[in-house]
Amino acid sequence: MTKHSAKYYHEQMDREAGILHKTHRTKIVATVGPACDTYEKLLALVKAGVNVFRLNFSHGTHENKAKIIEHIRRINKTQPYNIAILGDLQGPKLRVGDIEGGEIRIAPGDILTFTNDKIVGTKERIYVSYPNLHADVTVGNTILINDGKLEVRVKKILKNNDVQVEVTLGGLLSSKKGINLPDTKISLPALTKKDLEDLEFIIDQQLDWVALSFVRSVKDLEILRKKLDKRKSKTKIISKIEKPEALENLRDLIVESDAVMIARGDLGVELPVEKIPLLQKQIIRMCLHRAKPVIVATQMMESMIELNKPNRSEITDVANAVLEGADAVMLSAETAAGQHPSLVVETMRKIIIEVEKTGYNYNREDELVPQAHSPSFLSDAICYNACKLAKDVNANAIIGMTQSGYTGFMLSSYRPKAPLYIFTKERTLVNQLSLSWGVRAFYYGEEESLDDIIFDQIDILKERKFLSSGDIVVSTGSTPVPLHLPTNVLKITTIE
Repeated sequence: MTKHSAKYYHEQMDREAGILHKTHRTKIVATVGPACDTYEKLLALVKAGVNVFRLNFSHGTHENKAKIIEHIRRINKTQPYNIAILGDLQGPKLRVGDIEGGEIRIAPGDILTFTNDKIVGTKERIYVSYPNLHADVTVGNTILINDGKLEVRVKKILKNNDVQVEVTLGGLLSSKKGINLPDTKISLPALTKKDLEDLEFIIDQQLDWVALSFVRSVKDLEILRKKLDKRKSKTKIISKIEKPEALENLRDLIVESDAVMIARGDLGVELPVEKIPLLQKQIIRMCLHRAKPVIVATQMMESMIELNKPNRSEITDVANAVLEGADAVMLSAETAAGQHPSLVVETMRKIIIEVEKTGYNYNREDELVPQAHSPSFLSDAICYNACKLAKDVNANAIIGMTQSGYTGFMLSSYRPKAPLYIFTKERTLVNQLSLSWGVRAFYYGEEESLDDIIFDQIDILKERKFLSSGDIVVSTGSTPVPLHLPTNVLKITTIE
């Protein structure tokens, strides 16, 4: 054991393998809820294959979230894992209020009135949590309720600012059901009062990622970024793509985000459902081109909320997300409220591993090439050629070093066949990189000669049984080391 590797071996807590996480390269995000919010249950999910835990701030208290965060950090300190924590802000979610008796039946042709007055709803008037509804909608706009199961059309804007609607698709209307406005550009801010309170908690708790719901424009991201910067927070931003306006600004949103989530629930309500599959492919492709991690989310294995096996279409859905190149696939109610949290993670992991074994249309380094207009073109070229060289020589590993995370994200985006190990002196990145496809991250703080650093990192991986004598390793780095320049060196090593 070298002096450097001895120093960081115990700090990394990566002991001997964490073999489970070595086997699936597409990462798994699991939502925490009542079904899995104890230390023992969270650890069981991690052992089943979870890489990132999502805390949904639409539900629960800060006190409850703090306990969950404590459990996850205990896992990271005492177990051989680096699990990231993602805080998901609720955003301007629109809902109907309480309904008398809990629900009412509405039929096509019925006339309802939506109001901002906080009343218990009846068939005459129903409270809607959107003060600007009367100003933003116009006659003829469609309003969808309960994920599109119910549909009404705006008939008249009344003088008292109530909105009269006619039912076009009926059924049972229950309390607190969500509302979508596919024809309307809403004027609510991206960060509500609740979001701002939750964001302060997220910053105080130093979570790894924060997801911004219902993103519409780069301005939404800028507001969030300024608030993080003001607090000197290192939390990275995920843009949730779930509004038609986001698609109009998709390229700019991807560029300005640290990662992207394809939130297919609301996206599938706001858009014609037949558009979702190709949009998913397009967004994944655009994220790969810009080295931004991308999560495919919502209803991936929903039948396993109750059943112990997924249906065949869900199996194919997960497999297609893997084949399309997603960095991560996400579970929501399946783990938060389902009857089989660990089993659903284990099942998802088995699907991922089976697809990844084939390699079909999977490795992308021949399709994605460095873009000459990129401000980091030279570093991008080093990363691209590291992956290409690793393929040409059938390397056993690619090792990268990063201070910002960029080299890790870029190497990952080329989806190399060789295992990918990233070393960083920024402790926050060790967990944040758990979201990126194929990345296994290590804390490493030495800054001597580049040769010493590379050989030391190889020794660390040998000690953990990831590498052995005779293996071929492709390493990236930068020199002179003290200047912390962008990646500018590519080296190939045969381990003695």
